[in-house]
Amino acid sequence: MTIMERRKAIKLSADLALASVRNCKTHWSRALVASASQNDDNKALLQHIVGADAVKHKKASIDVVANSPTSVAKKIASKKILKRSWGIRRVRKLSNGAIKDPPNSIAKRLVKKRTQLLKNLVPGGESMDAISLIEETLDYMVWLRAQVDVMRSLARASELLDGK
Repeated sequence: MTIMERRKAIKLSADLALASVRNCKTHWSRALVASASQNDDNKALLQHIVGADAVKHKKASIDVVANSPTSVAKKIASKKILKRSWGIRRVRKLSNGAIKDPPNSIAKRLVKKRTQLLKNLVPGGESMDAISLIEETLDYMVWLRAQVDVMRSLARASELLDGK
C-alpha cells in the first residue's frame, strides 16, 4: 500500500466514523456517506463502519438533495421576488464620470462569494440555503475539531508505543 492509498484510507475511515457517530442526521454526514458509497472499493468499509443502515443513509442523502429548499423552481421564484423588491437601483457617479457600485452591492457580492466558498467546503453544502449552511458549518466544525483531537491522541499513543 502506497502512502497516498494509506492516507486516503485513513481519511475515508475518519470521515465515515465521524458521520456514523452523528447517525447521519446532518447534511454533511449524509453527504460524506453518499460520496463514500459512490466508489465500489469503499462499500465494505462503509458497511463495516456505518453498518447495515448504510443503504438507508445513502437513500436519505439523495432524498435530502432532491427535496432541498434550493430547488430550481424555488431559485427562480426567489430571483423574481428579489428583482421586484429592488425597484430602481441607485448608481453613484464619480467626479470623472465613472459609475461606482454602492457599498451595499459590494458587501452583497462579498457575502455571496464567501457563501459559495463555504458551500464548497462543507459536505452537502451545495444543496443548502444560507441559514442551513451556517448551522451545518458550525456543527461540522465542532465534529472536525473532535476528529482532530482523536487523531492527535492516536498519534501520541502510536509514538508512545513505538518508544517502548
